[in-house]
Amino acid sequence: MEQSPNDFLTTKELADLLRIKERKVYDLAAAGDVPCVRVVGKLLFPRQEIENWISAAHSGPGTPDAPLPNIVAGSHDPLLDWALRESGCELAAFFDGSHDGLTRIGARTAMAAGIHIHEGSGWNIGAVSAALGQNPVVLVEFARRQRGIIHAPTLSGKISGIADLHGLRFAHRQTSAASQTLFEDLAQKAGIDPTTLDGPENPARTEDDVARMVQDGHADTAFGLASVARQFGLGFVPVVQERFDLLVWRQAWFEPPIQKLINFARSDSFAARAAEMTGYDISGLGTVRFNGP
Repeated sequence: MEQSPNDFLTTKELADLLRIKERKVYDLAAAGDVPCVRVVGKLLFPRQEIENWISAAHSGPGTPDAPLPNIVAGSHDPLLDWALRESGCELAAFFDGSHDGLTRIGARTAMAAGIHIHEGSGWNIGAVSAALGQNPVVLVEFARRQRGIIHAPTLSGKISGIADLHGLRFAHRQTSAASQTLFEDLAQKAGIDPTTLDGPENPARTEDDVARMVQDGHADTAFGLASVARQFGLGFVPVVQERFDLLVWRQAWFEPPIQKLINFARSDSFAARAAEMTGYDISGLGTVRFNGP
């Protein structure tokens, strides 16, 4: 899937936006003080993350204690989705990707967000720190998940990794999904240009949707979760274990909706469900990974 050039800023565009010299932009990038990616030696700045970064620098009068909507945004996770319903926490879900979740947390249009943004050897902390590091938010581990190649049963034994996806129809995710960003990075390392993979024109917006595209025959393969592959009776080749965290405004952490969800996640029934779904490791549940000021 080809991303729009409007999703990224060049060094000149960022310099113009901040009203600083381009040299200063390079200095900020070198120091790790601004969200950026380097592609074939060129610095690009994800527009959405830059907007979050600027919002996080806001100072002056505000309404930090204004009520937050009872919404969990961010990345779709089948286990979290089930827990939201079974716990009776009265939190609604709006899942449209990790990066969208970061934006909604920054805009205070969500109480919490599920995220799994890959950062070299780790997950999520850098993105949260860059976008919301000066805000009273807490990042808590929810689960480790097995992610890999979901494929049609007829392809069993024919796929051992991403390099084997040449010539197969692939179901993409939306650009705000961290799994799409991760897949594109892994595909390039495997010698595949992800934009050349044919597949459904419209992206799948949830983990269930991406598996359903394969099940319905609209795609041969996808990059999804082991739990979903099992649910839909599809083949699965593991690629990476990712950490899925909950990002929560601190003022909401001790409120009944979040506490009811977290307490349910510590129950025996939740552990049994995670084991039944497969592909989950919940041993780190509740571990604080980031705590804002």
